[in-house]
Amino acid sequence: MKNKAAGDEQNYLDIDITSQQLTVYADGNKVQCYPVSTAKKGAGELMGSECTPTGWHKIRAKIGANQPLQTVFAGRRATGEIYSADLARQYPERDWILTRILWLGGLEPGKNRYGRVDTTWRYIYIHGCPDELMTGGPDSHGCIRMKNADLLDLFNRVEAGIKVYIHE
Repeated sequence: MKNKAAGDEQNYLDIDITSQQLTVYADGNKVQCYPVSTAKKGAGELMGSECTPTGWHKIRAKIGANQPLQTVFAGRRATGEIYSADLARQYPERDWILTRILWLGGLEPGKNRYGRVDTTWRYIYIHGCPDELMTGGPDSHGCIRMKNADLLDLFNRVEAGIKVYIHE
């Protein structure tokens, strides 16, 4: 059930941690669903927890437009690398952020905005990952991971500022 404080949204993204699904709503209608992978440590807002924050957010920035599929990002900047199995073997401990980044900002003061629960300053994104890591379960370090082609489709469907509701 949606948080009443957020209003009656018609265009938003719904991320269900329990089902590991992201649903796009336009004009109140479900228009697309994608599998996602949220945090292996579950839901939570505290900085350093490696949990996926819940509640209402917005996409504060879209990063990576016009980059090739599988572009590697570090610090929200393209590294010039394209992900491959060889690159993965070279850097087995890397937390891969690929293709595009949708950087989230919390909208609920005290829950996911400001202080030690601020989603923006926790650097929580919707981002691409190696497709083989998308196994149907939660496995991220707090972000919302997607298959690269799915993320590219989502990136092209949404604008910065669209609201995102994350819940169990």
